[in-house]
Amino acid sequence: MNDKNCELLLEYLNNILCGCGTEPMNMKNLDESYRELFQGLQRLQCAVNELDAYSAELSKGNLAAEFPKDTNFLCRNLKSLHKNLNRLTWQAQQIAHGDSSQHIDHLGDFSEAFNEMAEHLEKREARLKEETEKIQRHAEMLESYNGLLVEMLSKRNEWLLVVDQNNKEILYCNKKKHGGGVDESFCRTCKSRLSFQSELLNWKETEQYSVREINSGDDKDTYYRITSFPIEWKERHSLVHIIVDISDEKRTAHNLTSKAYHDPGTGIKNRLFFKEYMESILTEHREATLCYLDLDGLKYVNDKFGHLEGDIYIQNFVELIRSSFRNGDTFARIGGDEFCLVLTGCIGELMNRKMDEILKRFQSERYSDYQCSFSYGIVQITGKEKDPSLDGILHEADEIMYECKRRNKEKYPELVR
Repeated sequence: MNDKNCELLLEYLNNILCGCGTEPMNMKNLDESYRELFQGLQRLQCAVNELDAYSAELSKGNLAAEFPKDTNFLCRNLKSLHKNLNRLTWQAQQIAHGDSSQHIDHLGDFSEAFNEMAEHLEKREARLKEETEKIQRHAEMLESYNGLLVEMLSKRNEWLLVVDQNNKEILYCNKKKHGGGVDESFCRTCKSRLSFQSELLNWKETEQYSVREINSGDDKDTYYRITSFPIEWKERHSLVHIIVDISDEKRTAHNLTSKAYHDPGTGIKNRLFFKEYMESILTEHREATLCYLDLDGLKYVNDKFGHLEGDIYIQNFVELIRSSFRNGDTFARIGGDEFCLVLTGCIGELMNRKMDEILKRFQSERYSDYQCSFSYGIVQITGKEKDPSLDGILHEADEIMYECKRRNKEKYPELVR
């Protein structure tokens, strides 16, 4: 009889291990002493089935799969892998939103490849900033070469005007027609193109040398750099004005600066600008109030409604914060769902009241089929801190923010995770 019990149980165990499926077995077919062992095999079968289903979901990249119960010891390592994959996904999203400071050190060769990618992105961001600075230095260098440009203007497109200091007569213009004096018809055209010509003709500054940048005020938003200095022109006391169109240069410098310091997804300042701005505040010991904001449930919205809806969620949040403060206040995105707002002065109490009002308004408005919410933490910078550090201030604000997030989680457990 014992042999029969053993055969039935061994066959049952073999089917479990081979994944062949098991035929229902009636415990009544077993002797009393073998029934407890049979129940143990049934629990093993449930654990194996759960392991098979869980691993199948992970192999398809479904990181939203539910974790198995803690009692299933077969899934412990897979659960650790699942958690690591979720963390890696979040870090990759952070890098995609401009935070190249992400670092991992517990996944062997993958860690090395990931960290190398983040390092390359950070270096590229630094190169972009360096390129901006080079262009600005180049613009300054051009101003120092204006003396040489005077001799070369006949071969270039710049305007050069020589004006009599006494009667404001134009004695020379490099745009004149060949032969004779300055063509009056051209002067009328020049006057319409250079709306500031009358300012040049009536220049009364006593400086020996002056460089100014002027916006013409036209629809094309044209900029000119004007270099002016006195000379003797054919025995007449005169002024030379060299007018250079720098519109393209201005636009290039502006575009590069915008790319280096702005978040492409929202248009607000980015992490690089925020770090440099905060370093200046701490170095100069200025008073400021920092509000650290975390958009609740962005991953939930992305997973349930798609990344396009997640982007809309971010934009609605950014627009709400931006419209609630002055243009001069610094609002920056420092991560995928992390933002910082910096106001001058120690106004922590006022800031707390205002952010509480904004949060209630955001939670009460329904932009889509999900609850909107954010968490925040406010820290005052008095300018009297000893050896202040940005990391320390952010850590303090982060701890305060998590108290707010805990309260939000009690209200919206599905959104805040």
